[in-house]
Amino acid sequence: MVNIIMGLKGSGKTKKLVELVREAVNEGTGDVVVIEKERKLTFDIPYQARLIDAGNYDIGSYEFLKGLICGVHAGNYDITHFFIDNFYKLVGDKSVEALEKFLGWLNKFSEQEHISFIVSISADPATVSDEVRKYML
Repeated sequence: MVNIIMGLKGSGKTKKLVELVREAVNEGTGDVVVIEKERKLTFDIPYQARLIDAGNYDIGSYEFLKGLICGVHAGNYDITHFFIDNFYKLVGDKSVEALEKFLGWLNKFSEQEHISFIVSISADPATVSDEVRKYML
């Protein structure tokens, strides 16, 4: 399952993401991973969630992010939830086509590996395509 939390800056996306991280940790069915550009969530999310500061890896592209997700999963098959905060700060390409292609891959990976993905994106929800909209919470 892939879900997107989308809104303009200051609309409460990160707050919602933190709530969902807490819920996932409290479920206790598997491991929870949070990927963010900077370590802003260190004290907001439960210590049981694995926080990855992606700023250390200079991601910059969708392919690199795919590799990071696959690599983290390959090291831990008990992951049940991935959370990605401030998505466009991680990847450089903000085109609709690239986002649609990535979300399609992510959805396929999610179904194959039984992992839930929640992604926060700073963008106007009214301007996205129907292909992206179908993933919105």
